[in-house]
This record gives sequence, structure tokens and C-alpha cells, in this order.
Amino acid sequence: MFTGIVTAIGTIREATQKGDLRAVITCPWDPADIGIGASIACSGTCLTVVDRGGVAGDAWFAVDISGETVSRTPAGRWTVGTPLNLEPALRLGDELGGHIVTGHVDGVGQVVGVSPVGDSRRIGIAAPRELAPYIAAKGSITVDGVSLTVNAVEDQSDGTCHFALNIIPHTWEVTTLGRLAPGSEVNLEIDVLARYLQRMNSLRG
Repeated sequence: MFTGIVTAIGTIREATQKGDLRAVITCPWDPADIGIGASIACSGTCLTVVDRGGVAGDAWFAVDISGETVSRTPAGRWTVGTPLNLEPALRLGDELGGHIVTGHVDGVGQVVGVSPVGDSRRIGIAAPRELAPYIAAKGSITVDGVSLTVNAVEDQSDGTCHFALNIIPHTWEVTTLGRLAPGSEVNLEIDVLARYLQRMNSLRG
């Protein structure tokens, strides 16, 4: 489990297809703190560490990425040079600074607009039809592994929706969100509480 509070940006150094895709990701952590078998959210995707090395401040870890995961995340996400938002799994006693995040990507959204609002940025994202019922103004959503609050939602005639986010300067600078532009694709994970509420409401009907 995660909280959507990114602690570092990593970069894919190697990507090798061996049955599943194996990616080697560089990061500024101490390899002694990266356990084999540990879970790390990589731009919102929960992956398991299968190897690690390097030195403190210049470490790397390797993960195996299944075909299912590749198919459910943005095209080109797992290529050499791609930056990734990194968050280690939540530990007992850690601060829950964002919201409960599982690291299971629910769908892919597309950025439809980026505009300045004061010192912040307003990002508009188009969400697919199957996720639209779970996205609500002032609710939580995870975008590329970052816990964010939905500012507004506009339902579309085709059943999809567009939602808006306000990104403060700190988040813009310390995550990959600062690289987004219209047309960019992002991993989306809906709030797990919204998922259960929708399920309960459907059973009542």
C-alpha cells in the first residue's frame, strides 16, 4: 500500500524483454534500504524489486513487468530514459500524507490542457468511460503515482469525463507532472473508497 507522496524521481536505465519485461531503474536512494521482494510504486504501478545495487545516492533496482501491466499503462512508459515517480511501500507508523493508494492502475488518461493559475498549474485530464463514475470534485485520485485532489469534473456526452487538477509549484518541480503537456498519457488510479461505494450502490439497485 502507498500514499501517493512521491519521494524521488527515477529513470529507466535498461529495459530487456525476457519473457516479461525487466527494467533497471536508477534512483537517489541507498541500495541498503531497497529490499529484494519489496514493493515500489513506479509512476503509480506497484512493482516488486528483484535485484538492486549501486551506492548511496546513486542506486538502482530491477523489476519485472508483465505483459498485462504493459498493456494497461501508457504506450512507451517502460522505455529507456523514461522518468518515473517513485514511492516505497507504506510502513507501519508512517505518515499517511496523501490517501490510500494500492498501486493498481485502473486506466490511462490523456492530458487535454495545461495552464498557469497564479504560481500553480491547472491540468485537465480526459478519463475513460469506465472510470468516470468514480471521479468526483474534491475527491482523491492518483495520477502517475501522485495523490491529488480533483478540482472539477465535466461529464462528456460519450460517457467519459474531463477533470481538473491544481498542481502547486513544489509538486510540479519534484514529480514528473512538470513534464506533462497536452496529449501526454498518464496512469490513473481511482480512490479505493469510491470503488467500494460504487459497488455497494450497484448492489442496492
